[in-house]
Amino acid sequence: MTWTEPERRIRTAVVGYGLSGSVFHAPLIAADPRYSLDVIATSDAGRQAAATQRYPGVKTVPDGDAVLALAGDLDLVVLGTPPATHFPLAKAALEAGLDVVVDKPFAVSSAEGLELIALAQRLGRVLTVFQNRRWDGDFLTVQKLLASDALGSVTRFESSFERWSPDISKAWKASATAADGGGVLFDLGTHLIDQALLLFGPATVAYAELQARRPHEKVDDDVFLVLNHESGVTSHLGMNMLCAQPGPRFRILGSAGGFTKHGIDPQEPFIAAGGGPLDPEYGVEAPEWAGPLGRDGHLHPLPTERGAYPEFYRLLAAKIDDGGASSALPLPVDPADAVEVLKVIEEAREMAAAHTGS
Repeated sequence: MTWTEPERRIRTAVVGYGLSGSVFHAPLIAADPRYSLDVIATSDAGRQAAATQRYPGVKTVPDGDAVLALAGDLDLVVLGTPPATHFPLAKAALEAGLDVVVDKPFAVSSAEGLELIALAQRLGRVLTVFQNRRWDGDFLTVQKLLASDALGSVTRFESSFERWSPDISKAWKASATAADGGGVLFDLGTHLIDQALLLFGPATVAYAELQARRPHEKVDDDVFLVLNHESGVTSHLGMNMLCAQPGPRFRILGSAGGFTKHGIDPQEPFIAAGGGPLDPEYGVEAPEWAGPLGRDGHLHPLPTERGAYPEFYRLLAAKIDDGGASSALPLPVDPADAVEVLKVIEEAREMAAAHTGS
């Protein structure tokens, strides 16, 4: 990947240096010469040391308030903090004159999301949501496949994230309620719903099953949703944190054939293992994970597209450099899309609660 030196760098702060900040945001920003990674906020001394070691010259501060105190020397703030903090931190950053990236979920309610969108519009600031799995290699493959019409008329879309994670690794997740943005529906479900709506358009919830299987889970860690899209497609979405034998990541059925894809996009583990977005191997999936396309007896492997998380920040830089909120260029993710995801989550919770009588 070849870059040209920009005339001006987008001065950026990353708030939160857990998985989100250390594996997704900071590496992507540091690898793109259109940005300068100036500040990382984390209250954890070990994470501060790790950030300084990996990004010499970066300034570490304890929290979002300390970042906002530096707003005059920044252009962009990226929020990789727990969901309950997204609304107040994003609101404060917008009011401080900064453009804002909010990690998913955008907020803990659609009402909060709408309020942030209105505020950004009023202040003329750029606001977007890091729905990075729009650039998973397998999802890019699905988009390309659907655009080719090789499956004919799609009738059912099955998508799942299933993991074996019997212990809740993060303290905030162990204590978070649904009102705090806790649970797998707010976490992995945000990606699955976003992808389904992006592919097949608006939908209503036809069925919702929310369970808490792990002993210390306060919200949900095993969820199954059925969405009826206005386009006529039915989506079956599953997310499970206590799954010893994961099923397909995607299964798509159409009038002319089907496609099944196993495995998980390799970008996250590649960076977690010390790789970087500029490495030749970044985003490249092993050929043996190619999913079969066609129908039984007439199947052939469909190679997986290269994953492209850096595309999010490329699109964002183009938007900001072209005039920000006044530019006609598209955002990498329209926050209105993220609000629609939150509305589906709210509908699913209401339906599940009605079924259980809670």
